[in-house]
Amino acid sequence: MTNDLTGKRALVTGGGTGIGRATALALAARGADVALTYRSHDGGPVAAEIEALGRKSGAFALDATDQEQVDSVFAAATAALGGPIDILVNNAGGLVGRQKLAEMTDDHWFAVVDVNLTSTFRVTRAALQQMPDGGSIISIGSQAAENGGGPGAVAYAAAKSALDGFTRGLAKEVGPRSITVNSIAPGFIGDTPFHATFTPEAGQKAAVAGIPVGRAGAPDDIAEAVVYLASPGATFVTGIVLDVNGGNWFR
Repeated sequence: MTNDLTGKRALVTGGGTGIGRATALALAARGADVALTYRSHDGGPVAAEIEALGRKSGAFALDATDQEQVDSVFAAATAALGGPIDILVNNAGGLVGRQKLAEMTDDHWFAVVDVNLTSTFRVTRAALQQMPDGGSIISIGSQAAENGGGPGAVAYAAAKSALDGFTRGLAKEVGPRSITVNSIAPGFIGDTPFHATFTPEAGQKAAVAGIPVGRAGAPDDIAEAVVYLASPGATFVTGIVLDVNGGNWFR
């Protein structure tokens, strides 16, 4: 079997930059039509790149924690691609900020949980209401779910841990429809807004120094893992959390 995704329709949340952008382009390069959502980083240029490959696309502004917006975007995305979504990539999320638990506000806690977990629930629910049997759902988690993350990341680590449980439970629920559900736990990925915004340069260098393969991960490393999990060769792979971290963490 190959990674040929010709004829498939994909939706990538948070597809305007970083891992989301790389994933949208990788899926399109394998033949899929790909729509994407964005919030802080305009997804229009990514959609244009996808269309330049000869694929259908569309970029839609979305607050993925808002169900009304989610439903509206799904209607627009299926119209743009010409049919229901076969491949969903839940990539939208983020650290929001670093706060120690003893000093953490309720607003910060719920903001982190909403953007990383509630958004996945809302988007996935909408997808399952129209996804054909045999589809794929792939969520981007984090190594923080396994090692607790860096300073001030308790809320983020908790939300990403819950995302792993969501993945395993949903895999059982939709398995009879031959829909696979998996998540990917990236380690340190360079060239993304995440660490550029929240991790000082010294911390980034220290993180890379601890990676056995000797380099930071790249968005394409995660994108290629997504392609595999969405491909015909992975139809018997479901309910897993795939670590992609250069050997920096083992289960």
